[in-house]
Amino acid sequence: MAVYKLKSAFKNYLWGGEKLKEKYNKVSDDIVAESWLVSFHKDGPSVILNGPYEGMTLIEYLSKVTPVVLGSKGSSFQEFPILVKFLDAKQDLSIQVHPDDEYALAVEGEYGKNEMWIVLEAEENSGIYYGVKDSLTKEEYRQSIKNNTICENLNFIKVRAGDVYYIPAGTIHAVGKGLVICEIQQSSNSTYRVYDFNRVGTDGKLRELHIEKAVDVSNLEPVSFEVESAWEKLEGYSLRKLLSNQYFTVKMLQIDDELELKSNSDSFQAVVVTEGNGILMHDNETLDFVKGDSFFVEASTTYQIKGTCDLVIASV
Repeated sequence: MAVYKLKSAFKNYLWGGEKLKEKYNKVSDDIVAESWLVSFHKDGPSVILNGPYEGMTLIEYLSKVTPVVLGSKGSSFQEFPILVKFLDAKQDLSIQVHPDDEYALAVEGEYGKNEMWIVLEAEENSGIYYGVKDSLTKEEYRQSIKNNTICENLNFIKVRAGDVYYIPAGTIHAVGKGLVICEIQQSSNSTYRVYDFNRVGTDGKLRELHIEKAVDVSNLEPVSFEVESAWEKLEGYSLRKLLSNQYFTVKMLQIDDELELKSNSDSFQAVVVTEGNGILMHDNETLDFVKGDSFFVEASTTYQIKGTCDLVIASV
């Protein structure tokens, strides 16, 4: 089994900044609002940088291999199940909501979007919009959007680097300005824009809202899904188990020198470097990495990390 280093797909959205280029080694002539680090999605697939499939997108690679590379759980999904990305919010993102699987498959033809955020950087007083403060009726919800008062009905939570939030489908939310986020989500691009602070797009027009779809899928009851987890100090590294559910399993590692890792037969691994540098060794291949790099690890693969680094590892 194999390990593939990946080239990200970039998204140049109007709210993005320069931090992913300045601090996470992303190279682009445009603003990099999002870097899709491990992506099999048609709207921005990652590209393989090594091995027999070098130069292919992950979509093309998947068409040439057997499902065993995804593991028994990974191959049970109709489409590749997850997407991992960085977001750099120079401005507030739009207030938005994502559909669940049932609604998204019926209306959008793809999976819904449950996601989680790991806060990598937070400027002073930066935060997120997350869920409603108090219960709302659908009509109250519609009116607050039309009256530009929707933000008054939402929780604004100040966050710090290291905070983790789970955002189930249906949760009204937005990443606030001044944050860099590592997002692990279902492999879906179905987003319903609720409110956009009356911003205009590159065409000079107000960006489209999706109010009726948002009303269909939004949870209008208060929720709280902060992920509370502590670092566990182990021999040569530290481990932080973040979340494990039907959509994804996510953990963080801090490696001091050298560590052997393995993906099991159940699932592939999506590996993202959030700090530091080093080398990844597998069989007779050595792959250098720096902050911001990402890898796709096939199921049942043993590999070694040598260096001082922080990793996010996602699987199913």
